[in-house]
Amino acid sequence: MTPSTTAEVLARLDRTPLDDVPPLWITVGPWRLRLLCQPALRAELAEYFTETLTGDGPVAATIEVLEGQTLDPAPTWHDWRRDAGKIGRKDATWDLSDGRLIHKRRTGMTFLQSPKALVAFGPCRANPQQIINFVNTQILNHGQRAGWQMCHAAAVTNGPCGLAIAGLSGGGKSTSILRMLDIPGTAFVTNDRLLVRAADRGTSALGIPKQPRINPGTILHNPRLHPLLSTARRAELAALPPADLWTLEEKHDLIVPRIYGPGRVRHDCALTDFWVLNWQHDSSAPTTVRDVSLPDRPDLLAAIMKAPGPFYQDAQGRFRADSDPLDPAAYLAALDGVRVCEIAGRVDFDRLFRAGADLLTPV
Repeated sequence: MTPSTTAEVLARLDRTPLDDVPPLWITVGPWRLRLLCQPALRAELAEYFTETLTGDGPVAATIEVLEGQTLDPAPTWHDWRRDAGKIGRKDATWDLSDGRLIHKRRTGMTFLQSPKALVAFGPCRANPQQIINFVNTQILNHGQRAGWQMCHAAAVTNGPCGLAIAGLSGGGKSTSILRMLDIPGTAFVTNDRLLVRAADRGTSALGIPKQPRINPGTILHNPRLHPLLSTARRAELAALPPADLWTLEEKHDLIVPRIYGPGRVRHDCALTDFWVLNWQHDSSAPTTVRDVSLPDRPDLLAAIMKAPGPFYQDAQGRFRADSDPLDPAAYLAALDGVRVCEIAGRVDFDRLFRAGADLLTPV
């Protein structure tokens, strides 16, 4: 019989493997998460989240990870509509009376999202990135319930200034933000999701502990990153036509402290500048960085806004539907006072780096 409540799901799972396991305590902003998983995966996640394994205070949520378990029979999954331009089946859901099951079509992972329990189960050891994403989802959920807006952006800070970079998927956010880390005194804030809200003095920003997952082109064009690939593989990539290299999907994990050294991660910052990548590979025009009025550019605002997705459950326990619209006014209010620039013309990361150095290098 298909489960209809959180209790019925939990009754079909064996949670005893987590008895007496030491938790990982992950702290981001004001939220502290308690993560329970078995030893082999725990060691891998501890290394990944090393910059956040500090702090104390009340527990915002407990996340349980159960290796190899499934629901039998499985629910009749309903596919979640993907963002424009995305193809293939990815997420599917089954709504409970007091929560939701989310199933990953490609990996077989399943997640219970409920005020009563947060559980990941399935082939967890083979899919640590999805556990990492589930942890980060809880941080994003708490932030959005507290009135933060979620942006599809990477960010870096030098302390006084915080720079976020948005653009369409594959537009070069990660490559751009990693180039900014070559500027002395900068720190990595986030790679793909950024929470923003209006503060007493400007706009506050909060990133999540999600390390960059980068494509080979990003590695090839940044000498600091070359050790992530063999010499032979770099030679193969260098021989590809630029258009093929740009679209090649071959993700590599970059752990920021390993490459850039300790003390180069800071998840909270004041947000002073927001750049939106609207450049083109086939353009012959020079790369420009121009101030824009965000209320007058809904196309650029659309590149900044990010829908919460199937995991988001509001403070009243309600889930969003995949067709629910976002609120542009809330984003405009959160970003009021932030200098927004459009990056147009041809793709030129060196030109962007120079602009970033002008902004982020202390005077």
